[in-house]
Amino acid sequence: MAGIEIRSLRKQFGDLHAVDGVDLSIRDGEFLVLLGSSGSGKTTLLRMIAGLERPTAGEIHIGGERVDGDVPPRARGIAMVFQSYALYPHRTVFKNIAFPLEAVRTPRKQIEEKVRWAADMFSITRYLDRYPRQLSGGERQRVALCRALVRDPKVFLLDEPLANLDAKLRNTARDDLKRFQRRIQTTTVYVTHDQVEAMGLGDRIVVMEHGKVRQVGTPQEVYEDPVDTFVATFVGQPPMNLLDLRDASLPAGTLVGFRPEHLLPRSVFGPGEDLRTLRFSVRRVEYLGSDRYVYGSVLESAAPDATVIAKLPANIALAIPEGETHEFAVPRRLLRYFDAATGLRRPP
Repeated sequence: MAGIEIRSLRKQFGDLHAVDGVDLSIRDGEFLVLLGSSGSGKTTLLRMIAGLERPTAGEIHIGGERVDGDVPPRARGIAMVFQSYALYPHRTVFKNIAFPLEAVRTPRKQIEEKVRWAADMFSITRYLDRYPRQLSGGERQRVALCRALVRDPKVFLLDEPLANLDAKLRNTARDDLKRFQRRIQTTTVYVTHDQVEAMGLGDRIVVMEHGKVRQVGTPQEVYEDPVDTFVATFVGQPPMNLLDLRDASLPAGTLVGFRPEHLLPRSVFGPGEDLRTLRFSVRRVEYLGSDRYVYGSVLESAAPDATVIAKLPANIALAIPEGETHEFAVPRRLLRYFDAATGLRRPP
């Protein structure tokens, strides 16, 4: 096992700053998720840790050893799974999974045990005698995951490894992967653009945009206390509502943020709750089984046409007709405040 230290790391392709001055400390045994949209720099950062890209500047240390120079990938003690499968077409599933063990002359009995254990974890035991061409895309991805798991690396690097799995299998594989990582306590860096994966898997999340780190924190910290408007609207589905409210108690240039699940009809709150009441003009209601999404606008906003979303649980059995204005509210303790010019959090 090993921690990772990243210091002032940069990667430039011509005029493009793919990774722009990243400082990051990844704890020994931690499951860290790099979260960002396409082009945010998360995969480039992962590839530099792996040794597949040479940094333009900065340092990478794995287990206390500096590796950003001439240390090749094979000497860094890592196992990596790409979004592409990278399987050997002429080898069976068993042989693909066993390959890294055979390369280091692992005893045959141990190879058999490890391969079958990994295959069982990802429900592909019945495919061990097949070739990659006989598998679906999701099955090939699981083979690639198994091939990484059978090794004993210092660090796992996973680049969107579940992207090609269907929703049901992705949930199962995510649970298996997390339980496996907790059991062996191997440092894991996981890249994804899927915030559900990030929230469900990560001990901490690193939110990236345009090569820079916007916030590092636990899933709860990133969701409940975003450091700026980018994180506030990137993490969360639906995203955080941001309004320029007409309120004499607020300094000029302040945006008020609140999560959709915190905007509820005024009548559902108890008498002791300190509330910010808002007149909510309802345009549309979506019924989604366990939740209702209510779309509309807030009359107190300086931009009254700006869309606001309320997320109501099904147990709130109130009629909210479209086209009408209703009294909603948010507990003041759940309001977040941002500087409209810089987007940064500010104290209430």
